Amino acid sequence: MDPKLTEVSQYFERFKAACVREDIDTSANLLSQLKVSLTSFRSLPPLFEVTPNSVQELTIARDIYEHAVLLSVKMGDQDAFERDFFQLKPYYTDARKRLPPSPQEHMILGLNLLRLLVQNRIAEFHTELELLPAESLEDPCIKHAVELEQSFMEGAYNRVLTAKQTVPNQSYDYFMDLLAKTEHPEWEIKDGSVVFQKAKETAPCKEIPSLQLINQTLSYARELERIV
Repeated sequence: MDPKLTEVSQYFERFKAACVREDIDTSANLLSQLKVSLTSFRSLPPLFEVTPNSVQELTIARDIYEHAVLLSVKMGDQDAFERDFFQLKPYYTDARKRLPPSPQEHMILGLNLLRLLVQNRIAEFHTELELLPAESLEDPCIKHAVELEQSFMEGAYNRVLTAKQTVPNQSYDYFMDLLAKTEHPEWEIKDGSVVFQKAKETAPCKEIPSLQLINQTLSYARELERIV
């Protein structure tokens, strides 16, 4: 194996181990090093040069960016999610004919759809759906996001509870929790039930100190008379 590819593979194993033990700081540091190392592979997008190790380089790069997306979910960093997803996306589109399918693809595509729902980017949500092949729409991860969007459009908030309990992957919990708070902040899911929050009582209006105000006004008027 090419020495550079071997080095990246070793760093990737360390990165995955750090992710498993949920060592976020170490994971983030190793990810940064991996991204720098990937820049030396000319087989990756946008160049797609044919090299002796093209398939291996494309595969490990795709795996790294998939793990990066999942790490951003653990970190609760939506900006990092968006950056890493768009770095990953060419491996699902432009490199589709160069690589075997990734078992993580539909799960991550579904996560991205949930992110767009959370951010109320509905037009982009539908654009992403239109770009998917017909067979992808039947995947449970994609169907979950589509049905969720339909529920909110119909105002069927009770379906959110069911959707939260039947997420296709544990990583979906982060966006599901955000979605509930974003779309309907007066209720929350607690112990398997939808709990409506009591509206905060409006603070009573503070009584205007009318006598004090009148006295101050008269005082100002007297001062003006003296000046004139």
